[in-house]
Amino acid sequence: MKKYIISGLILFTFSQCKNLKSTTGVKLEEKFAIAIHGGAGTIVRKNMSPEMEAQYKATLEEAVKVGHEILRNGGSSLDAVEKTINIMENSPLFNAGKGAVFTNEGKNELDASIMDGKTLKAGAIAGVTTVKNPINLARAVMEKSEHVMLVREGAEFFAKENGLELVNPAYFYTENRYQSLLKAQEKDKIELDHSGGTSFYDPFIKDNKFGTVGCVALDKNGNLAAGTSTGGMTNKKWGRVGDAPIIGAGTYANNNTCAVSATGWGEFFIRNVVAYDISALMEYKGLSLEKAAEEVIQRKLTKLGGDGGIVAMDKDGNISMEFNTAGMYRAFIDTKGKMEIGIYEK
Repeated sequence: MKKYIISGLILFTFSQCKNLKSTTGVKLEEKFAIAIHGGAGTIVRKNMSPEMEAQYKATLEEAVKVGHEILRNGGSSLDAVEKTINIMENSPLFNAGKGAVFTNEGKNELDASIMDGKTLKAGAIAGVTTVKNPINLARAVMEKSEHVMLVREGAEFFAKENGLELVNPAYFYTENRYQSLLKAQEKDKIELDHSGGTSFYDPFIKDNKFGTVGCVALDKNGNLAAGTSTGGMTNKKWGRVGDAPIIGAGTYANNNTCAVSATGWGEFFIRNVVAYDISALMEYKGLSLEKAAEEVIQRKLTKLGGDGGIVAMDKDGNISMEFNTAGMYRAFIDTKGKMEIGIYEK
């Protein structure tokens, strides 16, 4: 079983006021924390060079520190989530933004979503090809429209109207992702030749690492937020969209329970409504974040054959990093300021 649970700092007080004070009248430091993932999959040490491992850890550290600094300075959990994800979107290491994988048509189609645990407002976008930072567009949809999800050309037109940074689609090209597409298409061709008919290509190649990125955060005002950004699956066809932009499947946040960002085989996360299911188990069955995440990822998801993981945080700053794969790129800074970065199963 692969899990990482970090207890939040528990502040005892006779008052339920937001501005906690000690008996001397001095305001106590509010609790805040952040956790991120960079994708889950068959991530094993023997396939990772020391140089590549160092690059991943350095970027994860940079990203989590950016968000933590925002929280430390009194910024909102939404700002922390957005800016943290921007760091990973701008890195070619992850399957989001700059490092997005290619579709069967040789395009990079990007999806993202974000949710505010205080208001339960959410924004999501899917299938965009010219937006440099998809998570920024998801937030713009949440805050500047009456909608939750926009897709493709409409989403890009909305992005242009609202002054988001647009780029030539060539910006998203990376050689290693393109080579992954060619390998996937060759496998597709072999399966088609052997079957003598239509082939359904299973895009979850066990040897691949899937770098969907996500972040959850708790700010000093007690507000949770979650966000997720991805390029989807290599060689995806027919306008396929996974769980990352689906509120309740890949992303969910509710101040009464928790914030969740997921990564893995999207179809199974959608069918299981994974992110919301964790919250629901906490709300309706009274489970802790640890128990709820374990139940969903290690039992309910695996029972149907789904692979992947989540990072989640409850309203007290407790953190769960649960996954049923060989590894998950991950990092956190908890309510006590402790930072940890991980890649492989421990």
